[in-house]
Amino acid sequence: MNPPYQLNCLSFEALSNTHLYQILRARQEVFIIEQDCNYLDCDGRDILSEHLWISENNELAAYARLLPPGLAYEGSSIGRVLTTQPYRGKGLGKQLMEQAIQLLENQYPQSAIYISAQQYLKKFYSDLGFVSTGITYLEDDIPHVKMIRPAQPTEKK
Repeated sequence: MNPPYQLNCLSFEALSNTHLYQILRARQEVFIIEQDCNYLDCDGRDILSEHLWISENNELAAYARLLPPGLAYEGSSIGRVLTTQPYRGKGLGKQLMEQAIQLLENQYPQSAIYISAQQYLKKFYSDLGFVSTGITYLEDDIPHVKMIRPAQPTEKK
């Protein structure tokens, strides 16, 4: 991560009130306002998740929620992935996802990583090693596809 960007990853309990506010506001701006979806964002999974974000001068630029195996899927998962409007087009989404993948693979090396990807981002996630399951569906009237990044083989010593 090149300056002036900072990478942060904290459990729910470790988040400051300011960080939690920034995260929830960004999720509402992107998923509820921009995408015109009425849904309950606070779904009870935040408390058991890690929260990964990129910031610049204490301003949230990109965010993802990292869920442990068994919370949303059989394996670990990444969700609520976003880049805020002022930071789009700078490659932060890719950097964020690469960090999210690395963190989950280190923490849960035997676990595949699952995502519910918006259909138009299928190639973006494929380029990061995710494979479509072929399961497509509407979530809040937006086409999605279930994708999996298989667990990476561990080296034998």
